[in-house]
Amino acid sequence: IRSKPKDHGAGNQIEGRVAQGQKMVVVEDLISTGGSVLEAVAAAKREGADVLGVVAIFSYQLPKADKNFADAGVKLVTLSNYSELIHLAQEEGYITPEGLDLLKRFKDDQENWQEG
Repeated sequence: IRSKPKDHGAGNQIEGRVAQGQKMVVVEDLISTGGSVLEAVAAAKREGADVLGVVAIFSYQLPKADKNFADAGVKLVTLSNYSELIHLAQEEGYITPEGLDLLKRFKDDQENWQEG
């Protein structure tokens, strides 16, 4: 499933067959706002799939993503996220306490963040 139909070949958004009522979990690599994967979820639902949710490898934990998934009524499960990444980086000595503070401030307001 793609967020948009291909602009070449058959122009498919969904490859393969989706049976009416077929249970499905959509797998994504990275979640920022969730826009692309939620477009794919909507396409699957239009074809009759029963989308149980989305599983992703990583999320930046943008508040916009939380809102988008909540508004769409789609459950999101991730293997890792920004908070876990920066915590582990600090634990392993890759970043200083000051660096951790900077990265936390970035997480708190990623869309408007400015260093300083």
